[in-house]
Amino acid sequence: MQLGLVGLGRMGGNMRERLRTSGHEVVGLDHNIELSDVASVAELAEKLNAPRAVWVMVPAAVTDKTIDELAEVLGEGDLIIDGGNSRFSDDAPRAIRLNERGIGYVDVGVSGGVWGRQNGYALMVGGAEEHVERLMPIFDALKPEGEFGFVHAGPVGAGHYAKMVHNGIEYGLMHAYAEGYELMAASELVTNVPGVIKSWREGTVVRSWLLDLLDRALEEDPELTQLSAYTEDTGEGRWTVDEAVRLAVPLNVITASLFARFASRQDDSPAMKAVSALRQQFGGHAVRKR
Repeated sequence: MQLGLVGLGRMGGNMRERLRTSGHEVVGLDHNIELSDVASVAELAEKLNAPRAVWVMVPAAVTDKTIDELAEVLGEGDLIIDGGNSRFSDDAPRAIRLNERGIGYVDVGVSGGVWGRQNGYALMVGGAEEHVERLMPIFDALKPEGEFGFVHAGPVGAGHYAKMVHNGIEYGLMHAYAEGYELMAASELVTNVPGVIKSWREGTVVRSWLLDLLDRALEEDPELTQLSAYTEDTGEGRWTVDEAVRLAVPLNVITASLFARFASRQDDSPAMKAVSALRQQFGGHAVRKR
């Protein structure tokens, strides 16, 4: 199959190579001209045979602009796929806008990170059945071998919704591993924390790819001394918590893990200063001063 691919960064570039290895023709476009096969969206459209399919793999902040530019050069019967981390609520308005031009829209939540080229990408897809079916050769090439790693989750928006929840769960899992690591590191008994983490990789109910990656990080830096505690969030955790509030679903673990990331960015927490002051005021507790 032939595919246009806009955005050739860490994910997009590896996806292009995986698709080409599977025999598909990929025409790539990136702001870095050294990575691009073409110089503009117009040239990209010219290189593709109708009906065309173009996959967008750019940051959420520029996704709408990119899709609108593509809509100007694509036409009736063409398809646009957004594989970035867009908010699910953006998908339906895009689909409506594109439908007015006769252009189909599919949203895909993509998981796999920098290892996807080798291991395959988990794909959570939202869109009309006929659009998804048309793109199956691409999805089959990108997903891992075997029966798992792909789902047509529902109509437009369902793919990004599923990926949002996936990333919310990821927040919770990562923080559980992190808390376990910190507790063992503080213990007087456990003298080989990296060894314990490594031992969990086989035969335990907590084994996972995330655990494998933690083990790898500890092999490189056993006490993680080269890293800052400051941890960013990319938005999906916040959106997951927003949905929990909207639907009155108790997301205790995911919400706590999101707030923990916020706490990681405070060198000296104003809230904890207030707690310390209150303890001093009502109980005469000693306060440490800087």
